[in-house]
Amino acid sequence: MTAVRRRRFIAAAAAAWVLPACADGGPARVAAASDLQFALPELAALFERTQGRQVLLNFGSSGNFARQIRQGAPVDLFLSADEGFVFQLAEAGLTRDAGALYARGRIALLVPAASTLVLDAGLDGLRRGWTPEQRFAIANPEHAPYGRAAREALQQAGLWPRIEPSLVLGENVSQATQFVSSGAAQAGITAASLALAPPVAARTRHQVLDESLHRPLRQRMVLLQGARPAAQAFFDFLATPPARAVFARFGFSAP
Repeated sequence: MTAVRRRRFIAAAAAAWVLPACADGGPARVAAASDLQFALPELAALFERTQGRQVLLNFGSSGNFARQIRQGAPVDLFLSADEGFVFQLAEAGLTRDAGALYARGRIALLVPAASTLVLDAGLDGLRRGWTPEQRFAIANPEHAPYGRAAREALQQAGLWPRIEPSLVLGENVSQATQFVSSGAAQAGITAASLALAPPVAARTRHQVLDESLHRPLRQRMVLLQGARPAAQAFFDFLATPPARAVFARFGFSAP
């Protein structure tokens, strides 16, 4: 074999290893609502073990992600806490279709573990025990679906005028949860999925609130135009029974 032919053979052999990996398109780039901060890493790890594909997770408020996607952010799969943001992206032609519901979210009243506030599903204990000098944490309702649901619950319970002067707003529901678990706020309303997570549950108490206090949190996922094959596979995986079981364990209702 001549030197030239040998170099061509080596190049062809190398391509045989490299091309399949390139054809797969790389890891799935996922933008996910903050209420999935604990559930989704567990789901991604299960997916990676069983299917051998990688998932890159980024968490934040659904409204901010929707804006970033419209501005060209490199996202393959968007998991929103409010299906309205998915519909907006679909109408703009940025998604493959209108996606699919993956869960219904629940909200919970959250207090530090040592709090004496009485917790109940209708917020009666909050009504009796709240004082003006305390601080109450929710996600910013202008762009965070869980913040919007928290505001609706407080309004429905007739507590919004009393609580609004005491508000501290998180950029997303994860930050609002951190305000309560750290003691920076004396109470707050968060995602049940975050309240149930062991690192939060170890430092707080919570009560899931009555669903009648707010509009349903219909959570929808969607593939963006040009989504990588790994993202399609992860999208499909999230609708399987093993994935549904993980969602349920973190307090999500079936879609």
